[in-house]
Amino acid sequence: MNFAFDNTYARLPDRFHARVSPARVREPRVVKVNRALAELLGLDADRLASAEGAQVLAGNALPEGAESIALAYAGHQFGSFVSQLGDGRAILLGEVVGKDGKRRDIQLKGAGRTPFSRGGDGRAALGPVLREYVVSEAMAALGVPTTRALAAVTTGEPVYREEVLPGAVLTRVAASHIRVGTFQFFAARGDREALATLASYALARHYPDAVGSGNDALALLDHVLEAQANLVARWLGVGFVHGVMNTDNTSISGETIDYGPCAFLDEYDPEKKFSSIDRGGRYAFGNQPGIAQWNMARLAEALLPLLADDEKEAVRVATERVQSFTGLFVEAHERVLRAKLGLVREEDEDLALAADLLDRLASNHVDYTVFFRGLCASAADPAADAQVASLFAEPGAFREWAEAWRRRLAKEDVAPEARASAMRGVNPAFIPRNHRIEELIQAAVLRDDFGPFETLVQVLSRPYDDQPELAHLSEPPQPEERVQYTFCGT
Repeated sequence: MNFAFDNTYARLPDRFHARVSPARVREPRVVKVNRALAELLGLDADRLASAEGAQVLAGNALPEGAESIALAYAGHQFGSFVSQLGDGRAILLGEVVGKDGKRRDIQLKGAGRTPFSRGGDGRAALGPVLREYVVSEAMAALGVPTTRALAAVTTGEPVYREEVLPGAVLTRVAASHIRVGTFQFFAARGDREALATLASYALARHYPDAVGSGNDALALLDHVLEAQANLVARWLGVGFVHGVMNTDNTSISGETIDYGPCAFLDEYDPEKKFSSIDRGGRYAFGNQPGIAQWNMARLAEALLPLLADDEKEAVRVATERVQSFTGLFVEAHERVLRAKLGLVREEDEDLALAADLLDRLASNHVDYTVFFRGLCASAADPAADAQVASLFAEPGAFREWAEAWRRRLAKEDVAPEARASAMRGVNPAFIPRNHRIEELIQAAVLRDDFGPFETLVQVLSRPYDDQPELAHLSEPPQPEERVQYTFCGT
């Protein structure tokens, strides 16, 4: 098992992490190895899928060169600050540099207790592991920055939640596991030295072109602001609801991380939430840009001692940067919406055109993904308008909007089929439908049947292709199939 580890984070001072070994499990069994990702990382997928590989992926055996650690961090959880959180059920084995030259963490999620477990069992149930595998890999195929899933294994041991469930371990791959909460951990302790070390490390690791500006913390803040603005704009483009946008779930790299009670919109509704613990809708679909900005304000606060020697100047700089997030997000979101609408050039009216459409989708309870995929056909041939209009409770609402849309399209000299083809490249036919995920979890947990899981993983690896033989997986749920609540699994 040659992982070719090069573990830079483990070489940071001891207060950044805790040395810990994964807990042994009784009977590990490989459910899935992500062969394409293994190849990218320079790993042997066949050996990972073997009995020997199961021992490594479950944490029973550490590969040569691993330096297993749990990372320290703090975080705001639903707006309330907790000064010590940390990896309570995740253990970082180490870092590898892939064939593409990019450095990535390899982490076992659900590998047992750590010093940060706070009374938890450190384990993961099979359902949440399968959910994260499916959704994170779907997001990667959709082109959204995300952590990845290298493998899933069952442990042969139960975990105890509201009921007894089969245990599992997810092998997660990330650009890093540094979070906004990592900076908050040291800021809360007044540890300026650690803050400076972390800022320089994170900048060099994630934004190396910005090294040498003279202020690593400010350069890092600027780049994280832009990365988060782009990320959330991409979320909105595919109808993704993260569910728990706490600062400890906000990655410095700009990747989507910590898929807990996440879900995707069926009908378009900016107030839609799924998480069973988000009672007030703090992290509802349409609130995500504002929450991202709030999280960036918390990062700026943590970095204040490094932004300027004078406190008032540091506050001024931080405030200016955080306020810039609005413009960064609007610009990124406009790019996403223009692409979804098939617009090539920028026009002043575009944002109003898109906003009008979204209002009509919401008031008519139109399925978000089905609508935009159907709009691709309308871009190729106006005869398809009738089918798209039928998605609306009031079909005239679409026809009226479509007149304005076509006037806007007429300003660009783009062939209809070329426009439609470009639109099909950004408007997916398939997303991880919530009811389909629940189906595959039930099949795996209750019947040890991983067929639905395998099928959905395969379909979602090509989300922009029609795949007519599996078209039923693109369909919205029937009323009785609708998923109202999702759960984090801890």
